[in-house]
Amino acid sequence: MTFTSPLAGPHMPITLIASRCLSALLTMLGVMVVVFVLVRVVPGDPIAMMIAPGATDADIAALRAHYGLDLSIWQQFWVWFRQVLGGNLGTSISMKQNVLTIISERLPATLELAAFALTMAVVWGTFIALLSTAWRGTWVERVVDNFNGIMLAVPDFIWGLTFVLLLGVLVPLLPISGRSDPSMDSGLSTQFFILEGLLRGKLPFVWDVLKHMLLPACAMAFPLAAVIGRVLKNTMMDVMVQDYILLARIKGLSGLRILLQEALRNAAVPALALTGVQFTFLIGGTVITERIFSYPGIGNLAIDAVINRDLPLIQGLVLTFGIIFIIVNMGVDALTAWLNPRLRHA
Repeated sequence: MTFTSPLAGPHMPITLIASRCLSALLTMLGVMVVVFVLVRVVPGDPIAMMIAPGATDADIAALRAHYGLDLSIWQQFWVWFRQVLGGNLGTSISMKQNVLTIISERLPATLELAAFALTMAVVWGTFIALLSTAWRGTWVERVVDNFNGIMLAVPDFIWGLTFVLLLGVLVPLLPISGRSDPSMDSGLSTQFFILEGLLRGKLPFVWDVLKHMLLPACAMAFPLAAVIGRVLKNTMMDVMVQDYILLARIKGLSGLRILLQEALRNAAVPALALTGVQFTFLIGGTVITERIFSYPGIGNLAIDAVINRDLPLIQGLVLTFGIIFIIVNMGVDALTAWLNPRLRHA
């Protein structure tokens, strides 16, 4: 007899959920070990960047002992591992603040930027696939495919630099730095500006935040939209030759209805799985994009942490990225299994 969870659906056994959770925990442990070791074997000493001119050997030794850097690497890892289990990510060497507090203040900005970029990528990618499929075999398909190839070939940071030069310098239509206008008083209690701003009816402030997010989100969305569009188009092309599509035509359904109701719905599962995987790379891509646009998220923070050799902050950021990746992948796996009956019964 197999017991099931009401949250997982009637066809997903508890053993599968437990296996996924165990795999996630092991993956997270592996990430912790790898990042902890790597940040300590690369050249550079964070204490050397902190000491003032004229500091004595005793001062340096005291500072190293304060941050636990006088212990062996495995002793340091054990101390940090115990702190993480207790919800303490340590104290930032460069910012002199609690790492968890710093990340919690910056994480909402990155999540909102990534969600905005993902939304645009899904909409653009779906439109590209529908347009190319509807006009297959014509010049429209060739134009769309060529444009899609350009979007795919150009990396996000090139798009970002292009937007800065064209729409921020030559034709200054949109802001190219920051998250909002400093002169505007948000009056919000959290860093989720868009979500809380909409809930509290602060539409002018939300519009200002969206204008600041538009260029970096477009830079991140273009390559992802191209990938989604290409995969979705190929899948829809396969679907369009199936028997049930021919049956729908015989019944007299319009081409648009067949495309949206039959082809798109059945081709969405592979594109959904790909979108979830690409979203994890989208989160990682915020590092360069946020730097280009001086956007105050954890991506920009990660570059500062590496430059300053801030070991606790680097570890906390990588741990945060790892948790996001695992949660997104598990969510996509569950959603894909729910949408695809063959995977539910597997």
